[in-house]
Amino acid sequence: MKCLFTTIPLFIFSGTWCTTVQAHHILGRPAYSISENSATPPSMQVETQIGDYFITCMVFPAFLKPDQPGRIKLYATRIDDGKPFQGDVSFKVRDDIFFNQKEELLGVQVAIDNVYRQDFEFRETGKYIIRAEFESGGEPYLIDFPLQIGDPAPFGPIGVTVGVLLFILISVNLFQRKRLLTTKIRDAHKDRSP
Repeated sequence: MKCLFTTIPLFIFSGTWCTTVQAHHILGRPAYSISENSATPPSMQVETQIGDYFITCMVFPAFLKPDQPGRIKLYATRIDDGKPFQGDVSFKVRDDIFFNQKEELLGVQVAIDNVYRQDFEFRETGKYIIRAEFESGGEPYLIDFPLQIGDPAPFGPIGVTVGVLLFILISVNLFQRKRLLTTKIRDAHKDRSP
């Protein structure tokens, strides 16, 4: 019993004497080696298998805005043996609208530490399609993924269509009411006349 009375104050004193430890690592990485892209989650991540390759593509930072620099990171490894692709990868962009085939070349990149990095900066808000393409074994590999710059439009194509249909229905309804009211007024004038 005497031992219990001495250990309880010891635990209370040690609990108040200890200080909190401030971590300087995030996910096992030292804070001094974190760049602007590695501390933020990607705005999108695409993982897919195409032909002989497993492709992972990420876009940084998380919330892209016009006139803000961004970066694409692409990893390509063979499915059978896990060896990374060692050729050139070209990155292209086009507007995400129907029947748009006009592409602009962002750049052609070589792998640095088995990662293909492409910087970009868009001036206008909108939806874009990014295409990464390379060739291996005489076969082309094309990876398309969507990219939103800035806040998306509050009304998409479905919202605009619903709005137009509502406008037409309300206009037809008002026109019919006006026509019905005019007919009632005429009938009332006919009934009054001798």
